[in-house]
Amino acid sequence: MKKIGCIHAHYSNINYLEKVFSPSDLEFLHFVDPGLMHCIQAGHSLSRADAQAKVREQIEWVANCQVDAILITCTNYIALLEEAVLTTTVPVIKIDEPFFESLCQMKEPQTIVFSNPATVEGTMSRLYQYATAHQKSIDIEVAVIENSFNLIMNGLKEEYHQKIVEGLEQLSENNRVLSVAQLSMVEAAEQVENKTSTKIMNPLETLKTSIHNLNL
Repeated sequence: MKKIGCIHAHYSNINYLEKVFSPSDLEFLHFVDPGLMHCIQAGHSLSRADAQAKVREQIEWVANCQVDAILITCTNYIALLEEAVLTTTVPVIKIDEPFFESLCQMKEPQTIVFSNPATVEGTMSRLYQYATAHQKSIDIEVAVIENSFNLIMNGLKEEYHQKIVEGLEQLSENNRVLSVAQLSMVEAAEQVENKTSTKIMNPLETLKTSIHNLNL
């Protein structure tokens, strides 16, 4: 059985991964550390160089746990990783890259939806970089479901889920292709998709295909 070490900024991502890959011949080893994201927010003293060093340290720590690959589920971690120099030879899977590939295939106008506004800048910057590198042109706008992410951070999962459902239902009326940027939004997206017949893309769906195609 192949083992994948997963680095999360929030514990809620664990269940989403375990659920979508069950049953599976993969074993997931989860590492959760929300502290780094708190430390790099405005008003905190951690420098970007120190944050990059911390990401590098975490990656190498997970690599030493005899994993076959490392999966990073947090976009801000990924953005920092882009600037860090790694010594490990363990493959690193960035959850957003297969998602970006899927978004870049769409020709229609799109809306990408966030619950955590702190992840918007990092995600969109990487998306545009990916599109440019692959010579893709995308018509995409950002929507943030306000006052939602604090709910899940405070353990109010049901309230969070309902808030996301309501936001996505409202956005589905705009007749644009929808996608959700965060794993914590996937269950709500699937519920709205089934109810409204609106296709809502999500990073978990594309990740599943990507991991199954890996030659681990």
